[in-house]
Amino acid sequence: MILKSDRMAAMLGSPDQTDPLVITPCPNLEELRKKGSASVDLRLGSWFAEMRKSRASHLKMVGDTEGDDARFLSKMHFIRFGDIFVLHPHQFILGITLEWIRFPRTYAGYVTSRSSWGRRGLVIATAVGVHPGFSGCLTLELTNLGELPIKLSPGLAICQLFIHQVSSDTDAVDRSAFVGQRKPVLGDVGPDSFAEKLRQTI
Repeated sequence: MILKSDRMAAMLGSPDQTDPLVITPCPNLEELRKKGSASVDLRLGSWFAEMRKSRASHLKMVGDTEGDDARFLSKMHFIRFGDIFVLHPHQFILGITLEWIRFPRTYAGYVTSRSSWGRRGLVIATAVGVHPGFSGCLTLELTNLGELPIKLSPGLAICQLFIHQVSSDTDAVDRSAFVGQRKPVLGDVGPDSFAEKLRQTI
Protein backbone atom coordinates (compact mmCIF):
# COMPACT_ATOMS: atom_id res chain seq x y z
CA MET A 1 0.00 0.00 0.00
CA ILE A 2 1.50 3.34 -1.08
CA LEU A 3 0.99 6.15 1.42
CA LYS A 4 -0.84 9.29 0.41
CA SER A 5 0.69 12.63 1.34
CA ASP A 6 -1.71 13.28 4.24
CA ARG A 7 -0.65 9.99 5.85
CA MET A 8 3.02 10.93 5.40
CA ALA A 9 2.34 14.29 7.06
CA ALA A 10 0.67 12.56 10.00
CA MET A 11 3.64 10.22 10.48
CA LEU A 12 6.15 13.08 10.26
CA GLY A 13 4.11 15.34 12.54
CA SER A 14 3.55 12.71 15.24
CA PRO A 15 6.43 10.28 14.84
CA ASP A 16 6.47 6.84 16.41
CA GLN A 17 8.84 7.21 19.35
CA THR A 18 10.35 3.74 18.89
CA ASP A 19 10.53 3.46 15.08
CA PRO A 20 9.82 6.82 13.43
CA LEU A 21 9.73 8.05 9.85
CA VAL A 22 12.06 11.06 9.71
CA ILE A 23 12.79 13.56 6.91
CA THR A 24 15.19 16.36 7.92
CA PRO A 25 14.77 19.20 7.09
CA CYS A 26 11.09 18.41 7.43
CA PRO A 27 8.78 19.42 4.57
CA ASN A 28 5.95 21.87 5.18
CA LEU A 29 3.43 19.49 6.76
CA GLU A 30 0.40 21.68 6.08
CA GLU A 31 1.26 21.85 2.37
CA LEU A 32 1.94 18.11 2.35
CA ARG A 33 -1.48 17.38 3.90
CA LYS A 34 -3.26 19.46 1.24
CA LYS A 35 -1.17 18.17 -1.67
CA GLY A 36 -3.40 15.19 -2.43
CA SER A 37 -0.58 13.22 -4.08
CA ALA A 38 1.17 10.01 -3.05
CA SER A 39 4.70 11.40 -2.80
CA VAL A 40 6.85 13.97 -1.05
CA ASP A 41 9.32 16.19 -2.91
CA LEU A 42 13.02 15.97 -2.06
CA ARG A 43 15.59 18.67 -2.71
CA LEU A 44 19.05 18.69 -4.21
CA GLY A 45 21.96 18.83 -1.78
CA SER A 46 25.34 20.52 -2.17
CA TRP A 47 27.57 17.57 -3.11
CA PHE A 48 28.10 16.35 -6.69
CA ALA A 49 30.37 13.58 -7.96
CA GLU A 50 31.60 13.85 -11.56
CA MET A 51 33.30 11.01 -13.42
CA ARG A 52 36.94 11.65 -14.41
CA LYS A 53 36.99 10.85 -18.12
CA SER A 54 40.76 10.57 -18.51
CA ARG A 55 41.64 8.55 -15.43
CA ALA A 56 40.74 5.04 -16.66
CA SER A 57 40.47 3.16 -19.93
CA HIS A 58 37.33 1.34 -18.79
CA LEU A 59 35.20 0.56 -15.77
CA LYS A 60 36.41 -2.58 -14.04
CA MET A 61 33.71 -5.20 -13.71
CA VAL A 62 33.65 -8.98 -13.71
CA GLY A 63 37.01 -10.55 -14.53
CA ASP A 64 39.27 -7.75 -13.34
CA THR A 65 41.60 -8.66 -10.52
CA GLU A 66 40.90 -5.48 -8.59
CA GLY A 67 37.82 -3.33 -8.33
CA ASP A 68 37.56 0.34 -9.19
CA ASP A 69 38.71 2.93 -6.69
CA ALA A 70 35.84 5.43 -6.45
CA ARG A 71 38.25 8.23 -5.45
CA PHE A 72 40.28 7.55 -8.60
CA LEU A 73 37.22 7.55 -10.90
CA SER A 74 35.28 10.52 -9.59
CA LYS A 75 35.81 14.13 -8.58
CA MET A 76 33.75 15.63 -5.77
CA HIS A 77 32.29 19.15 -5.99
CA PHE A 78 30.71 21.17 -3.17
CA ILE A 79 28.26 23.80 -4.43
CA ARG A 80 27.09 26.46 -1.98
CA PHE A 81 23.47 27.56 -1.74
CA GLY A 82 22.92 30.26 -4.35
CA ASP A 83 25.65 28.91 -6.64
CA ILE A 84 25.10 26.57 -9.60
CA PHE A 85 26.45 23.36 -11.08
CA VAL A 86 26.09 23.18 -14.88
CA LEU A 87 25.05 19.75 -16.17
CA HIS A 88 25.99 19.66 -19.84
CA PRO A 89 24.09 17.71 -22.54
CA HIS A 90 24.62 13.94 -22.24
CA GLN A 91 26.65 14.37 -19.05
CA PHE A 92 26.17 12.00 -16.10
CA ILE A 93 26.79 12.96 -12.47
CA LEU A 94 25.87 11.81 -8.98
CA GLY A 95 24.01 14.17 -6.67
CA ILE A 96 22.69 13.82 -3.14
CA THR A 97 19.45 14.80 -1.45
CA LEU A 98 19.43 17.74 0.92
CA GLU A 99 17.21 15.70 3.23
CA TRP A 100 18.43 13.09 5.69
CA ILE A 101 15.88 10.28 5.72
CA ARG A 102 15.17 7.56 8.27
CA PHE A 103 12.73 4.75 7.44
CA PRO A 104 10.87 2.55 9.94
CA ARG A 105 11.36 -1.22 9.76
CA THR A 106 7.96 -1.76 8.16
CA TYR A 107 8.22 0.83 5.37
CA ALA A 108 10.20 1.08 2.13
CA GLY A 109 10.21 3.53 -0.75
CA TYR A 110 11.52 4.54 -4.13
CA VAL A 111 12.55 7.77 -5.83
CA THR A 112 11.53 9.01 -9.29
CA SER A 113 12.12 12.14 -11.35
CA ARG A 114 9.75 15.07 -11.15
CA SER A 115 8.01 15.34 -14.51
CA SER A 116 8.69 19.09 -14.75
CA TRP A 117 12.42 18.32 -14.84
CA GLY A 118 12.06 15.27 -17.05
CA ARG A 119 10.32 17.32 -19.72
CA ARG A 120 13.37 19.55 -19.85
CA GLY A 121 15.72 16.62 -20.41
CA LEU A 122 16.87 15.96 -16.83
CA VAL A 123 16.42 12.31 -15.98
CA ILE A 124 17.02 10.61 -12.67
CA ALA A 125 17.71 7.16 -14.09
CA THR A 126 18.32 5.78 -10.66
CA ALA A 127 18.13 2.64 -8.63
CA VAL A 128 17.17 4.46 -5.48
CA GLY A 129 15.11 1.86 -3.70
CA VAL A 130 14.86 2.85 -0.04
CA HIS A 131 14.90 -0.27 2.12
CA PRO A 132 13.33 -0.77 5.57
CA GLY A 133 15.42 0.79 8.31
CA PHE A 134 17.50 2.93 5.93
CA SER A 135 18.96 6.14 7.27
CA GLY A 136 21.02 8.71 5.39
CA CYS A 137 20.89 10.97 2.35
CA LEU A 138 19.92 9.45 -1.01
CA THR A 139 22.38 9.41 -3.90
CA LEU A 140 20.78 10.55 -7.17
CA GLU A 141 22.00 9.57 -10.64
CA LEU A 142 21.44 12.62 -12.85
CA THR A 143 21.70 12.65 -16.65
CA ASN A 144 21.03 15.52 -19.05
CA LEU A 145 19.41 13.92 -22.10
CA GLY A 146 18.55 17.28 -23.63
CA GLU A 147 20.48 19.51 -26.01
CA LEU A 148 20.93 22.48 -23.65
CA PRO A 149 22.98 22.80 -20.45
CA ILE A 150 20.93 22.64 -17.24
CA LYS A 151 21.81 24.85 -14.27
CA LEU A 152 21.35 22.97 -11.00
CA SER A 153 21.38 24.69 -7.63
CA PRO A 154 21.27 23.18 -4.13
CA GLY A 155 17.83 23.44 -2.61
CA LEU A 156 15.86 22.85 -5.81
CA ALA A 157 13.01 20.33 -5.59
CA ILE A 158 14.52 17.65 -7.81
CA CYS A 159 12.71 14.34 -7.24
CA GLN A 160 9.82 12.70 -5.45
CA LEU A 161 9.81 9.98 -2.81
CA PHE A 162 7.07 7.34 -2.68
CA ILE A 163 6.60 5.39 0.57
CA HIS A 164 4.83 2.07 1.01
CA GLN A 165 4.30 -0.50 3.71
CA VAL A 166 6.07 -3.84 3.57
CA SER A 167 5.15 -7.16 5.16
CA SER A 168 7.81 -9.21 6.90
CA ASP A 169 8.26 -11.85 9.56
CA THR A 170 11.62 -10.45 10.69
CA ASP A 171 13.02 -7.22 12.11
CA ALA A 172 15.95 -7.15 9.66
CA VAL A 173 16.83 -3.69 8.31
CA ASP A 174 19.01 -2.30 5.53
CA ARG A 175 22.73 -2.90 6.23
CA SER A 176 24.11 -1.84 2.85
CA ALA A 177 27.18 0.32 2.33
CA PHE A 178 24.94 3.26 1.37
CA VAL A 179 23.41 3.66 4.85
CA GLY A 180 24.49 6.83 6.63
CA GLN A 181 25.99 8.56 3.58
CA ARG A 182 26.08 12.37 3.33
CA LYS A 183 27.92 12.51 -0.01
CA PRO A 184 27.18 10.69 -3.29
CA VAL A 185 29.11 7.43 -3.58
CA LEU A 186 29.74 5.07 -6.50
CA GLY A 187 29.51 1.85 -4.53
CA ASP A 188 31.32 -1.39 -5.34
CA VAL A 189 30.75 -3.54 -8.41
CA GLY A 190 32.11 -6.95 -9.23
CA PRO A 191 31.32 -10.65 -9.04
CA ASP A 192 29.59 -12.03 -5.99
CA SER A 193 30.01 -15.60 -4.73
CA PHE A 194 27.39 -16.95 -7.14
CA ALA A 195 29.03 -15.27 -10.15
CA GLU A 196 32.40 -16.68 -9.05
CA LYS A 197 30.95 -20.20 -8.98
CA LEU A 198 29.61 -19.72 -12.51
CA ARG A 199 33.03 -18.61 -13.73
CA GLN A 200 34.68 -21.65 -12.16
CA THR A 201 32.42 -24.00 -14.12
CA ILE A 202 33.75 -22.76 -17.46
